This record gives sequence, structure tokens and C-alpha cells, in this order.
Amino acid sequence: MSAPPSPQEQELNRLRAELQAARDALGDFAYVVSHDLRANLRHITAYAGLVREELGDAPPAEALTYLDTVTSAARLMGRQIDGLMAWSMLDRVELDSTTLDVPALIEEARQALAGEAAGRQIDWQVAAGLPPLRGDAALVRQLFVHLLSNALKFTRPRASAVIHIGWQPPAEDGRCTLFVQDNGVGFNPQLQNKLFHVFQRLHSASEFEGLGLGLALARKIVERHGGSIRAEGQPDAGCCIRFTLPLAA
Repeated sequence: MSAPPSPQEQELNRLRAELQAARDALGDFAYVVSHDLRANLRHITAYAGLVREELGDAPPAEALTYLDTVTSAARLMGRQIDGLMAWSMLDRVELDSTTLDVPALIEEARQALAGEAAGRQIDWQVAAGLPPLRGDAALVRQLFVHLLSNALKFTRPRASAVIHIGWQPPAEDGRCTLFVQDNGVGFNPQLQNKLFHVFQRLHSASEFEGLGLGLALARKIVERHGGSIRAEGQPDAGCCIRFTLPLAA
């Protein structure tokens, strides 16, 4: 007869069951978002088009304005659904941890954002000597894309943007702090807790485009690697995003 499981094994089994239940719930959520909500959006867009056709060749200007609003709102919701799917999938993806070539990942992120940087004067400052880190290369590349895109967006009003990617000496807990600092428009530090939540914006859509999702995705990636992330800034005085990633063994 086998021995009964120890209290530690029982607790581990309980945590595994909770993790599996959470993953199952995320699967249900992803199905609802990707299937049911998208179906409703398709109906809204299709019927708005039918109404436009029924109005004929000389529709009232006010009616067209209403239809344009409906169509634009449907497109925005479609983008929000895409964002929610990306956000939820980060909890389900299995990490493929390897020793990271962080400078190469930063350069790849910069190349991915070349269109956003085109025609602008940008002083990229990438610190040398970063120690080897460990993590999922695809996710950490995505992390830098989100952070550098954020810096590019909010330095757009500057004649010359300065974006500094640096690091601090590793801590005793086996983690290294990295940061992305810019000379952009900054933010009210009293509202910094909103920065890393889904669809939270500190600037109006008329000032800066976007869904308010990039930093929420960045936080999720950092937390999947067991790290933490925070923001520092002042209005019209730039922003600094600091985050931790594990050192390579």
C-alpha cells in the first residue's frame, strides 16, 4: 500500500488543480471573446451597411453621422477584442526559457518599430555590459516592442527624442533591473497605478492614439517571468519604466 501524500504534496496538488481551473476559465473566456462577441460585431457592422443602403442616394447628413459613429465604435471594439485576446493568451502560453541576448532583442524591437520612428530625430542610448538574462526570447522581444513603442509615442511632440535603455547592478535575489527612459510628455505620478491596467489611458485619444494596452501587456510579460514593473514620471518631464528579469544561471 502506498503512503498517503504528505501535506506538501497535498498543497502542491491543490495548487495544480487551481492552475488548471484558471487555465480552463481562460479558455472559456477566449472562446466567448473570439467567437460570440465577434459575431455580434459583424452583425452591427453589416446592419449599419444595410441601413446606409436603404437611405438611398441622398441620405440625411445626420443619419450618416450616426452610422459613421456606429461603424467606428464597432471597429474600435474589434481592436479591443484583439487586445483582450492577446492579454489573456499571455497567461496560457508556455514559457520557453533560454539565455537571452538582450541587446539583440532590443535591436530587433527597434527594427520592428522602424515605421514609427521614420522621419524623426531620435537619440537611442543603449547601455553596454548588460549581464546575461534568462527568459522567453519571443515574449521579452515583445516586451521591448511595447516599451519602446510607448516611448516613441509620448516623445512625438519633442523636436529631438531621447530614449535611454539601461540597467542597474543585479540584486541578491538573482534579478536584474532594466529601464526604458524617455524625455516625453510624462504623466501625473498620482495616476501611475492606472498605467499597467487594461484600456487605462492617462492622455486622451485625440492627443495620442492607442488602446491603453501596451503597458498592460508589458506588465503581464514581466510578471510571467516572476518580475515586477513600475513607472516614474512627472508632467512634461518624461517617463521611466523599470522592470526586473531573472539573471541567467
